[in-house]
Amino acid sequence: MEEGGHVTDASVPERASRPRRQRSLRELLGSIVLGFELLVVFLGALVLFGLHALPAAVALGGGAGLIVLMILAIALLRNTVGVVLGWIVQLVLVAAGLLVPAFFIVGAIFTAMWAYCMIAAARIDRNNQAAARAADNGTENP
Repeated sequence: MEEGGHVTDASVPERASRPRRQRSLRELLGSIVLGFELLVVFLGALVLFGLHALPAAVALGGGAGLIVLMILAIALLRNTVGVVLGWIVQLVLVAAGLLVPAFFIVGAIFTAMWAYCMIAAARIDRNNQAAARAADNGTENP
């Protein structure tokens, strides 16, 4: 049988989909910032390698190491460890400005975005949790 272009088999039971975990705003915004930063670091490492501004091992190895750290931070953002890794990434990127001064600007921009997202999202998440608790308390006690 075809339903909507897909072949279905009545003998195969459908898997019960479990509800997805609700991600916090801090987790969502942090992953967006780190995702864009990952692209910029990747392209920046290629530029540094192509311009021979740094030795190949430093440009590509350092870029790869920072990218791995960002991927870990994105994966762990639901915990405090991920946020701390995100801050370490920001410090490393700003410190890369000691090797290539242009990274001071890139690091400053992404650090400002990261700080704003972490501070604003934490405040909004706290307000949302307080509102949810107040709504739960209001429905339990009529």
